[in-house]
Amino acid sequence: MNDLMIRLEQWNEEDKYQEIIDAIEALPEGELNFTLISALARAYNNLAMDLMPPEDRPLYQRALDLLLPLEDQLEAAVKEDPDAAHTWNFRVAYAYYYLNQESLALPYFEKALEGRPGDEDTLELIDRCQQGLTLPLNVRPFRARTQEAWTAFLAGEGELRALMDQEDREAVGRELVDLCSELLAPAFSNPAFELGHNGEKYELILVPEGDRTRLFQLAYFQKHAPRELLDRWNILVGRTRARGFGLRMNGQDITEADVQVWAEQTPDSGVGLRMYCEKLAPLWREDQNQVYNIIYILLDQSLGELAAMRYVDYLDILEAPADGPSMTLDKLADYVAAEVDPEGWPQANDPELAGQRYTAYEGKPSEQEDWPLRADVYVGVTCCVPLLNGYFQQDDRCMDRLHRDGVVPGFFYYPLDGVERKEILDLRDQLEQAITARCGEGIVTFTGGATGTSLGYLDFIAWDLRTLLDAAVEVFAGAPVAWAAFHSFRFNVSGISLKQEEEE
Repeated sequence: MNDLMIRLEQWNEEDKYQEIIDAIEALPEGELNFTLISALARAYNNLAMDLMPPEDRPLYQRALDLLLPLEDQLEAAVKEDPDAAHTWNFRVAYAYYYLNQESLALPYFEKALEGRPGDEDTLELIDRCQQGLTLPLNVRPFRARTQEAWTAFLAGEGELRALMDQEDREAVGRELVDLCSELLAPAFSNPAFELGHNGEKYELILVPEGDRTRLFQLAYFQKHAPRELLDRWNILVGRTRARGFGLRMNGQDITEADVQVWAEQTPDSGVGLRMYCEKLAPLWREDQNQVYNIIYILLDQSLGELAAMRYVDYLDILEAPADGPSMTLDKLADYVAAEVDPEGWPQANDPELAGQRYTAYEGKPSEQEDWPLRADVYVGVTCCVPLLNGYFQQDDRCMDRLHRDGVVPGFFYYPLDGVERKEILDLRDQLEQAITARCGEGIVTFTGGATGTSLGYLDFIAWDLRTLLDAAVEVFAGAPVAWAAFHSFRFNVSGISLKQEEEE
């Protein structure tokens, strides 16, 4: 074994990473230990450095798949090799970092530093993580990734159609999913989709999975589909309505007509739902999560997935029928169309319009002397509530997912000193229009804004952050504000100055 370890280290110094991989993977499973598996993961990390995204992602992911299960063995490994804590944490962090998951990489780099205090490589990568979360300019922007993915899809869609034409679709199901995932990989780190054929065209259905931020991303991707592709394909966002849809559970059919609904209108043309299904009552006592999944599937089929995301503000499942008038789920669409949003319903499943339902909100400005950003807000409007919720709850999961795909939600902020109250909204609108005009199409989607006692805020989702910030610098230079800055929708990062107040 010592001879093998010497050979592995020599190959590593000579950048012969494939030889390391071949040698370790040829060993019987019983001979693999913490040290060898960790060395194998290092080789995958290093080999990935020679590739360009997205080809490098599977190798970094392979390194993580090898390393993470070793955590239970780390304490024992440290007793034999005190440096094991550093190397294991560093290699995990390294893989996360190059998968554009800086928020996951950072705590592992910090643990690695504890194992080897003062290590310059670790300190440098900690600094890079912090910079990347604050100002993510090194991540390949989603705008460019979208172009690359559609180019790949055009090149491979013929093979995809051939697989879909197979009589035995089940036999090629896994191959079909893997190929489509590969074609979409330049844009999406974890694509969710369905494939079909409507009798005339093939269909690629991009599924937001109930995530409003993903809805914006998918709408952008759909909008930029190549025209030549649309002769053969329908590119759809969200599952469409399917009348008469049903599920079979435990030997019985469950349809929309089996679900009772008590609906109430909510502000901003929304609806709150309480639902009960007698056929699901036995399952409810065993597995409430599964019942919710079934109800959501039926709801998506009844309204259309995007309409459900657009209109349903809350959904409660009841253990017993409620009092008062109810309807069956198959009548809910008619209720929304007639009572909730008659004007908007015809476009309810349009992905661009589904993302434009704005919600007004109010806040109580902080009375603290040193308040965090946005704590001065007393009124605002947004069409992407999850971004605000994640920011204030210091929950970066949504940001992390978007970050991996080169999407950057953020906001501009600027002082309102000297701005008349009646002019605050006009100023925000003027800034939005000027920045849009300056940076051009396909760079940014503005999602709302807010007014605070001290600052104004303009919210957005950037598809190409560098181009957006360059345009914003030019616009704010001529704007009637003393200074301006950019901040991502992460609570625990710093702002980036776009315009500084001139010294008198």
